[in-house]
Amino acid sequence: MIKEKAIETLEIEISALQKLIDRVDDEFEAAVRAILDCKARVIVTGIGKSGHVGQKIAASLASTGTPSFFMHPAE
Repeated sequence: MIKEKAIETLEIEISALQKLIDRVDDEFEAAVRAILDCKARVIVTGIGKSGHVGQKIAASLASTGTPSFFMHPAE
């Protein structure tokens, strides 16, 4: 049962990743280029669950060499 659940979970994740391929377009490239070309810090913001995700994104960017921080939009 565990093996089957693991395979099912991986198949769901594979399907989701395959659907993302169509979303890698010119807008995606422009967003990545804007971040890479940024001469100052990247500011990430969000409220609620988006805020938690934003904090993780800011931390990931900072840990990979892109100066960034999270700012709560209501503070």
